[in-house]
Amino acid sequence: MDGPKRNPELRKDTVNSRWVVFSPARSRRPSDFKSKSNPNPNSNNQSECPFCIGHEHECAPEIFRVPSDSTSEWKIRVIQNLYPALNRDLQQVTESSPSQEMSLSGFGFHDVVIESPVHSVHLPDLSPVQIAQILLAYKTRILQLLSYQSIKYVQVFKNHGASAGASMSHSHSQMIALPIIPPTVSSRMDSMKEHFDQTGKCSLCEIQLDRLQIYESKHFVSIAPFASTSPFELWIIPRNHCSHFHELNEEQAVDLGRSLKLVLQKMSLQLNNPPYNYMIQTSPLQANQPQLPYCHWFLQIVPQLGTIGGFEMGSGCYINPVFPEDAAKILKELNLPN
Repeated sequence: MDGPKRNPELRKDTVNSRWVVFSPARSRRPSDFKSKSNPNPNSNNQSECPFCIGHEHECAPEIFRVPSDSTSEWKIRVIQNLYPALNRDLQQVTESSPSQEMSLSGFGFHDVVIESPVHSVHLPDLSPVQIAQILLAYKTRILQLLSYQSIKYVQVFKNHGASAGASMSHSHSQMIALPIIPPTVSSRMDSMKEHFDQTGKCSLCEIQLDRLQIYESKHFVSIAPFASTSPFELWIIPRNHCSHFHELNEEQAVDLGRSLKLVLQKMSLQLNNPPYNYMIQTSPLQANQPQLPYCHWFLQIVPQLGTIGGFEMGSGCYINPVFPEDAAKILKELNLPN
């Protein structure tokens, strides 16, 4: 990756409407930008892990399992979070104080998806079909939550590693169903609408792949986004326009499982198994028909290779020391079996 010295550059993320400063002088070669920490310093003992098979009674109530037959061993469990951020038993109440500040009751759902009964198995260890089952479990739960009229948005996310926010080393992901549309989602929707109004096209459908592409499959393309806020940030985007993740079918789920497995393997091998977060960036549940032409969901993966400082928090701009073209090249050049 040694080559001509690159100058700093500011890029606009037209999907999320934010600016990113690319400053290669703040790091060494991109290939040297590897995780230096153990992603699982809080590794739980298997005999004490409540997510392991045989410890189901130690968890919060189960919502459903895969397979659903209780006489066979489970592969995936969707359970309530033992320490939920929101309370599913509350009634949603709007309160307004004299200062006109608005608050809502803490109504909502916070669930955990246990991705494997085996403590040592992590997501990239699973087959594309097995990962597809996890993705379809997300879909099943979202469809269940659609019956609650007051739920506006469901955020699916995974924290891998203690510094990425994982409190348990057993592979799992989470889902939080909110009675509001989060500001980041609203901002993304507004930005995509602005682009659509100006061009008549969806901003994700017309992304220029060229040097940003890492992998492509029948239904998805994996890229290092043009204005990534973090080093080696990745997006997996449906090739055909689709507004909601929960419209995913079984064939697409297997294809997405293959893409997700591959990019996580590449990231792990090239960056020394870094802690990471992934988020499914979908549209609000009640997105109306006029919004659908510019709403396009995607899966975002952010390895935790740095820290957020005062400049980022104060300005809303991010400093990224790795150009996405360099990140894409480093990840793409590693050949793995599909």
